[in-house]
Amino acid sequence: MMGGASPPAGYRPGARGADVTDQHSSPLPGRVRSDIAHNARVWNHWLGGKDNYPVDRTVGDRVTAMYPSIGEVARADRAFLGRVVRHLAGDVGIEQFLDVGTGLPTADNTHEVAQHTAPDARIVYVDNDPIVLSHARTLLTSSPEGATEYIEADARDPERILRALEPTLDLTKPVAVMMLGILNFVLDTEEARGIVRTLMDAMPPGSRLVLTHPTLELGGEGNEAAMRFWNENATPPITARSRAEFATFLEGLEIAEPGIVSCARWRAEPGSGTAEVAQFGAVARKR
Repeated sequence: MMGGASPPAGYRPGARGADVTDQHSSPLPGRVRSDIAHNARVWNHWLGGKDNYPVDRTVGDRVTAMYPSIGEVARADRAFLGRVVRHLAGDVGIEQFLDVGTGLPTADNTHEVAQHTAPDARIVYVDNDPIVLSHARTLLTSSPEGATEYIEADARDPERILRALEPTLDLTKPVAVMMLGILNFVLDTEEARGIVRTLMDAMPPGSRLVLTHPTLELGGEGNEAAMRFWNENATPPITARSRAEFATFLEGLEIAEPGIVSCARWRAEPGSGTAEVAQFGAVARKR
């Protein structure tokens, strides 16, 4: 149902982080609401994390009952991120990453995967969730050779994001723009396309666009009722898109093999036996 980056993205079981319901944990920003489920925290619950409230667990468990494969989607989206970043940092040689919709920090964040391959890689994270902000400032630390920065901004304001990138990123050199599970929170497709175009127009040739997005295709038809329940009981609202709609985000770019596929199948390890999930994934190059 949900996307994979943030608002979503989350902890894997046993990942770092304090339970937000723990009275001894650090106080959270005043903007945090504990009376309504929020996708970043529900996604965290699905991945076995502790940074969520009872309302998040209640709604998340109800969605799981309606669409049991949602946990597989969450794990597949996270694994896709790792494979893509390793490919781009290692095989392609890209050393700059813009991760829009960071989500709650977990093991194997974008900067950790990239800097493991390229220690001098530079990463900018973007999110507007107060819980994400409080964790990011503590956990998203860089290698000595590289750089990691966090921008508090909304994906719907790409101009603001672009203004804040320098000096961390050098926009004369290729950048990998990561938008995993974020465009599904922009309900108007034309607005979502505009966000992608604005960001990619500012990037130099050789840059990459990395996307995942939930769909009612690829066996996701059973997710429709779960999405409807989510939109009535949690925030922010979400939408699925077809393959044709997803493809419009990649217009004008060169789509890398194997094209638009289930994110679980994008360059999966041979013999991994990974099951297909109802979440598109793709990587495309700016000429």
